[in-house]
Amino acid sequence: MANIQKILKERILILDGAMGTMLQRYKFEEADFRGERFKEWEHPLQGNNDLLSLTQPEAIAEVHRKYCAAGADILETNTFSSTTIAMADYYMEELVYDLNFESARIAKSVADEFTAKEPLKPRFVAGSIGPTNKTASMSPDVNDPGFRAISFEELRVAYKQQVEALLDGGADILLVETIFDTLNAKAALFAIEEVKEERSIDVPIMVSGTITDASGRTLSGQTAEAFLISISHIPVLSVGFNCALGADQLVPHLEVLSKRTDYAVSAHPNAGLPNAFGEYDETPEQMAEQIKEYVEKGLVNIVGGCCGTTPEHITAIAQLVKEYKPRTIKKISISV
Repeated sequence: MANIQKILKERILILDGAMGTMLQRYKFEEADFRGERFKEWEHPLQGNNDLLSLTQPEAIAEVHRKYCAAGADILETNTFSSTTIAMADYYMEELVYDLNFESARIAKSVADEFTAKEPLKPRFVAGSIGPTNKTASMSPDVNDPGFRAISFEELRVAYKQQVEALLDGGADILLVETIFDTLNAKAALFAIEEVKEERSIDVPIMVSGTITDASGRTLSGQTAEAFLISISHIPVLSVGFNCALGADQLVPHLEVLSKRTDYAVSAHPNAGLPNAFGEYDETPEQMAEQIKEYVEKGLVNIVGGCCGTTPEHITAIAQLVKEYKPRTIKKISISV
């Protein structure tokens, strides 16, 4: 297994782009989401993209292949919503193990396929762990500010199930991403540490928060520096930001992280901000031009794309960053 710690010191690693954006191109209908296995399911399933790992596995593999061909070093599993908490929307809590295991297995098979072709450019699989659709530190009810829709313990249990299945399926890295509530992320990180201890393993962890608006804070109110401090008790491979903002708006927040952490710094922004139809208009060339500021200033070690990005965006980013050195990392204690 290649040493990701060593590679991070040598070059900027490329994370893949959006899975959802690519799946929209297939125009899957309800019957496609159901496949044969869920033909008689009592509830609507269209829109449950994670389910496609079970019902349309070749489409998921094809998306991974396109990102590898575009230059991605790290493939994210199709598991952003694969917790019992998020799957409750589809009454599919019992499928969580299958969803995570199969998604990791598919990504790992594609990663291995490309690593075999290009041994000097090994591909890694990052198990995508999303924030869930509930928040532990804020009330969803303005009339009852003390109410919580979920507890830390419920989150810990759900994340632990997800982590175990991702690792069983072959994930090399665990990516706790799109963090809008740091308490949720802490539950995920706690669960990961539990699994590591129980299995006597060490697995690299990537942590990626979300700055939600021009205030420069996460949804739960933290600045970039506060976010960094609040997760720094866990030994992680990288810390960064993704989603919500376009590449240019992330610069000041990445500067904060870059100055204040010994971890690698990651960024996978959206392709600009969504238009009135919820679509992303930023071209690969425009996005790469903005990311140029990251690499010229030496802010990042890992860079990729979130909402609205495609293999074309990743190709443009990969072409750009190969001309630049990665941000200097003082110390990284975890290796693959």
